[in-house]
Amino acid sequence: MQIARVTGNVVSSVKDERLTASKLLLATPVGVDGSPLGEPAMVAFDLVGAGNGEIVLVVEGSTASRAVSDAMPPVDAAIVGIVDTVRTESGVTYTKD
Repeated sequence: MQIARVTGNVVSSVKDERLTASKLLLATPVGVDGSPLGEPAMVAFDLVGAGNGEIVLVVEGSTASRAVSDAMPPVDAAIVGIVDTVRTESGVTYTKD
């Protein structure tokens, strides 16, 4: 699982039928303080109603497919949570506005 920021959305009118009525978002990995890590954005299946700019929890690989459905849709990344606060040994590093 990793932390990412929603940076956009993807619209696809033609896709696998198991992805019908799904929301696909661009998620860019960030550090525990919400700052970009310089990694490329990934397309992620939104399971929680995340919005642009929110910090989210992303799972990848077979875990993402299982999170979406028992039918194992062709999903490589899924947004499974919206982050409210990140706290490390040094204190709170991120708090949702």
